[in-house]
Amino acid sequence: MEILFRYFPDLTPRQREQFQQLDHEFRQWNERVNLIARTDVDNLAERHFLHSASIAKVVQFPAGSTVLDVGTGGGLPGLPLAILFPEVEFHLIDSIGKKIKAVQDMAHALKLHNVSAEQIRAEQVRPKFDFVVSRAVTRLANFHPWIAQRYTNTAAASETHGLYYLKGGDLTEELEESGLVATVTNLSDFFSEEFFETKKVVFVPANKALARGKRTNNV
Repeated sequence: MEILFRYFPDLTPRQREQFQQLDHEFRQWNERVNLIARTDVDNLAERHFLHSASIAKVVQFPAGSTVLDVGTGGGLPGLPLAILFPEVEFHLIDSIGKKIKAVQDMAHALKLHNVSAEQIRAEQVRPKFDFVVSRAVTRLANFHPWIAQRYTNTAAASETHGLYYLKGGDLTEELEESGLVATVTNLSDFFSEEFFETKKVVFVPANKALARGKRTNNV
């Protein structure tokens, strides 16, 4: 976990303890449920926990805000972000029940009272949220319609609320295909490891998403 602590030096002792425990719990669950490829477990801290936490280099979720993590799998990026933002409410969803069971168990073990988890598809979610996060579930053109109407009025009035999507590679074609107003941040600006050379955070503002959704609905 030293790599994560190096890039997030201001973690409290409690947060450091929670990340250490998450590492332990995640490895145990991964033996039972394939949360990540078993060949990648040696890279857990860098390629999964730090990658998830990288969103915090791009946005600071305000205390009291709400975040929806779509396609969370084994709790990524939601669980690391919930440790970083203990005063923010996170709702983690996935369509695979055994993964949600693992997430619920890990959140309970870490005493993350700001985390809830549910087996459900994004299109079926009814509550609204200030932010949406996800790790490359699918192409943006497919993903964005699932969550475009899931934002609160607070998000609609903000320039910083919206979708923070972890992606990799050249996104030029994908962004053109989506037709979305988006800002791309290179994670190599923050991290020196080779893994992050092609990794990015794509931000799609909620106010643009809602406006686009309304225009689409009016057609």
